[in-house]
Amino acid sequence: MTAAVSKPNNAIDAVGLTKIYGSGNTEVVAMRDATMHVSQGEVVALLGPSGSGKSTFLTSVGLINSPTCGQISIGGRLIQDGETAHVNLRSFRRQHIGFIFQKSNLIPFLSAVENIQIAMELNGESKRAARQRALTLMDYLGVADRADNLPSMLSGGQQQRVAVARAIANQPSVILADEPTAALDGHRGRQVMELFAKVAHEQGAGVIVVTHDHRALDVFDTIYEMEDGLLRQQSSHSLAAQSQAD
Repeated sequence: MTAAVSKPNNAIDAVGLTKIYGSGNTEVVAMRDATMHVSQGEVVALLGPSGSGKSTFLTSVGLINSPTCGQISIGGRLIQDGETAHVNLRSFRRQHIGFIFQKSNLIPFLSAVENIQIAMELNGESKRAARQRALTLMDYLGVADRADNLPSMLSGGQQQRVAVARAIANQPSVILADEPTAALDGHRGRQVMELFAKVAHEQGAGVIVVTHDHRALDVFDTIYEMEDGLLRQQSSHSLAAQSQAD
């Protein structure tokens, strides 16, 4: 088995990740020997067609779906070695990883600020301190005036900003986003992508964004592409230039 190569200043080191479902005639290799290193403060785009293995990779790095083999280190610490976990994965996810999905998945009966502060309260933060940080984050992301609004009263872009605030509330070292702009128009989608870059660069998190949207690739520091379970790094300059031309 390939030894994990990790650095303390890397947010994410995923080395040789392979995921196999089934066995024998029913065996399906969803991901094969995928390796990615993400520095603190780096924002990475992960491209590829549907069924290429992007979500498998993201859920493996997010410690939701264990790889069949390969290592995952976060902040230089080995967390997962194949199917063997070296920490309590549920607790580690809650403390160190922020997730954003295609839909904001906000709790409909909680206000915007309550949707953010609940993430901190689940980690043991006091209600007062959690609310104060939630309000600070909403101001940081430009939606402070919507603090007491229910999700149904927010636009799609505003809902995603609240979702981003919730994802970074516990100051995670890793932020993972799966098609976060799929339901947004080009302008709002770019705003959300720029938010990820802002959070990565200013908060020091390592960010991976799975996307089909090529219109904002110039926002990313590094671009990877996945096809048939294989991961490879692309030239960010050429792809960004192509996206702008399109």
